[in-house]
Amino acid sequence: MATIPEGRDDKRGGYATLPGMKLVKAMAMVAGTTGISRIVGFIRDMMTAYFLGAGPVADAFVVALKLPNFFRNVTAEGAFSVSFVPIYSQTLAEKGEGAAGKFAGESLSVMMFYLFAFTAVMMAAMPWVLYAIAPGFDAGTERYDLAVHLTRVTFPYLMLMSVASLMGGMLNAHEKFGPFAAASIFFNLCQIGVMVFARDLFPTVGHALAWAVTGSGFVQIAWLLWHLKRHKIRLPIVRPSLTPEVRRLFRTMGPGVLAAGIVHVNLFADITIASLFGTGIISGLYYADRLFQLPLGVVGIAVGTALLPMLTKAFTTGKAEEARDLFNRSLEYCLFLTVPAALAMAVLNEELVATLFQHGAFTPEDGRVTVKALACLSMGLPAYVGIKVFLSAYWARHDTVTPAKISAMMALANIAVALGLTFIIGPVGIALATAISGWVQCFILWRGLRDDPAIGFDVRLKYVVPRIFACSAIMSVVLWVMTYFMAGLFDGHAVKQVFALGVLVVAGAAVYFAAAQATGTMRLGDILVYLKRAPKADAASITRETIEDSESS
Repeated sequence: MATIPEGRDDKRGGYATLPGMKLVKAMAMVAGTTGISRIVGFIRDMMTAYFLGAGPVADAFVVALKLPNFFRNVTAEGAFSVSFVPIYSQTLAEKGEGAAGKFAGESLSVMMFYLFAFTAVMMAAMPWVLYAIAPGFDAGTERYDLAVHLTRVTFPYLMLMSVASLMGGMLNAHEKFGPFAAASIFFNLCQIGVMVFARDLFPTVGHALAWAVTGSGFVQIAWLLWHLKRHKIRLPIVRPSLTPEVRRLFRTMGPGVLAAGIVHVNLFADITIASLFGTGIISGLYYADRLFQLPLGVVGIAVGTALLPMLTKAFTTGKAEEARDLFNRSLEYCLFLTVPAALAMAVLNEELVATLFQHGAFTPEDGRVTVKALACLSMGLPAYVGIKVFLSAYWARHDTVTPAKISAMMALANIAVALGLTFIIGPVGIALATAISGWVQCFILWRGLRDDPAIGFDVRLKYVVPRIFACSAIMSVVLWVMTYFMAGLFDGHAVKQVFALGVLVVAGAAVYFAAAQATGTMRLGDILVYLKRAPKADAASITRETIEDSESS
């Protein structure tokens, strides 16, 4: 049996503190809902690959999808969320729901005023915008004309998702994490719906998908608005006014644009560079990114959504030990899930691409770029999830300037490295540069936090991390051996491919969790204690008196 490090309360199954239990339950809620969304999203991606393949229509649609999503991820769900949620949470804790609702209404009205003007300008200027973001798309070609038209259709999605992000931030601050996590399911369902039922009503499947993107924004707003009313959370409609609180919000958003959007800045820069390499490269990298985003989205969104409001409250109330516990457990859970996922994707890259995408219009030739890019991107998976934890620590303390400086530097470095690597190893160098920049940014962010006593690594984390890598290495060796003997199954029928991939996934998970149990990395008792429901209320509704009683004991 592994030796328990000093400081671990083994009778409680590990660090089963109340803040840790609340965090795990919140993460489990978000991860479970996000996981459903990602599964539905994968069905959407498989159908997109089947109907579009990796040709000019697919390239045009990827650009049309990426441009509004880039601004959404960097501003609406990036800088805005990380600036809005801490201020809203602080106002809610100090002044009550009335003041918090008033601040949310003022923020929404001002945001929509500027976003409406920005959207109108971007749609009018789209032919020139496309020259900047995809210089390899020659004017007058099918790719260029389609990209201009489809991006004009999808760009209003930015406005709609900005509204949804504000509503989701309010729900998260009230520890109602499920609705916003589930909203993206409607995004995927709308696109699946048009491919199944309405693709013949449009000139191409790309046109149908573009209209589905914008339509899903209205559906998501309706979903979140219903939940706001259900939980009696006020969002008053007010005239645009730059109040002191709104000015503070937008001041913190400025540097937060870069800090929150480094992943998306890098990935969008990838499209610009990839557009120079000919037809099919953009969509090939896109499909690799979709696989990469599955664990990144499930784990990264879960920890970012759950950690930020909890960490903000811990700092606001001066509970340094609680903040340290939340920070360390977040890193522990993220690494426990993403390190094996990264190695599994690296080992099973060919099997994953062949099973999930290589059907219909998506040929084995199209899959070669995707396979290589996935192997490179997987190397950076733990780093990018770790970045979300480190950024949450900065944002919870209302520091958006420091990570913004780091992110700006890394965005430029990533573009430079990507350009350099493409001359050596071709377009796959774009994905490798993204992975490298993730690890470098993660290290720099850690150095900026290491002297803060409320953020430092604890004994438990130092004990667990090397064992996580060891267990993951054991799993990857087993998977490599199994793929050698099962290679023939991936050259046949789709049913055989799905069965073989399922066997590999189950076997890999079983080996990893068995190794984790044997080494004491994460025992079954730990998980059961963390997810155990209290007799009268779950962890999200534990009262302040209960927490204070626990701390005093």
